[in-house]
Formats: sequence, structure tokens, C-alpha cells
Amino acid sequence: MENSANPVPETAILGGGCFWCMEPVFRALDGVLGVRPGYCGGHVDHPTYEQVCRQDTGHVEVVQVVFDPQRVGYRTLLEVFFGTHDPTTLDRQGNDTGPQYASVIFYQGEAQRDLAQAVRAQAQAVFDDPIVTRIEAAGPFWPAEDLHREYYRRNPGQGYCQLVIAPKLAKFRQRYAHLLRTGLQ
Repeated sequence: MENSANPVPETAILGGGCFWCMEPVFRALDGVLGVRPGYCGGHVDHPTYEQVCRQDTGHVEVVQVVFDPQRVGYRTLLEVFFGTHDPTTLDRQGNDTGPQYASVIFYQGEAQRDLAQAVRAQAQAVFDDPIVTRIEAAGPFWPAEDLHREYYRRNPGQGYCQLVIAPKLAKFRQRYAHLLRTGLQ
């Protein structure tokens, strides 16, 4: 018998540009149990960052988000996803260009697929340009190298962190203050 006091964690795999930008966003949400940057969607086993950057493995930079569905739902994660990156630019986020920066939701099961399609359709009302976010079945998730994990937390003074990630996080915290872990507002 399932104990509702201890729900089974669920997993989302989302690609919305550089995983350095996405990880701190999802890590800040109440109900998120863990976030790992990595690669998904390609045809090479155990890809490295260098291989993915060469743009010939088919992988996308993603975050794997493990969450407690009783505290934060998959729909909420998807709404934050669409609200924190530009889903209308093909293989690009800001100055980061290439197929590894694609906007993509890797679903695990029909329920995630159906909800991803519904939230993408709802999000289209907010954007003037067509949303190009792909919705694909999740293949293997390959964790990124250790140096990419919690990159922003460990390197807040680095140029990319100051110029790109910090402003993105500030906007995120303002817009989604009601969803943040206690003490992050």
C-alpha cells in the first residue's frame, strides 16, 4: 500500500539553453529534491562536454529535475521552464547558439507528454513568435562532468555568471517568488 506521506519522486528532463543557467532556477524551487546538469537526446553513449560542443552527437544540454509531486507539480515546472527561457529561438538562447542549446522537453511517459503539449500550447499565447520547443521521448540521460554541477553557485564572480545567469535569476526570483524555497525570496 502506497503511503501518501512519502510520495515517490518524479523526474523531468528539460533543455532550455545552457545548463549553467537552468540549474540554479530549478534548484531554487520548493519541492525540487535535486537538479543535475547533463545531456540527452543524442546518439553517443557517455558524451563529454567537448563532444556535445562539437555539435555532432545530437545531444542537448539539459537539467534532470527530481521533484516531490505533492509539493511542486510537473505543470508548474513546465510553466517555469517556459517562463525562464526563450522558447521561440531555434537552437539558441541569447549568445549561445547551436543544437546543444535547443528548447526541448524530454518526456517520460504519456502523461508527461500530454501535459507538455498542453502547457506549450498555453504558453504560445504569451509569445508573438511561434514556440519551437520540441517535445520528445526521453532517451538516456548522461550526467555532465563535475565541473558543470552547481556552476553558478561555485563561480558567482565568473563573467558569464555575472552577465547572463545573475540577471536571469533575479527576474526568475521576482516573477516566481511564491514558488521559491523558504529563505530565497
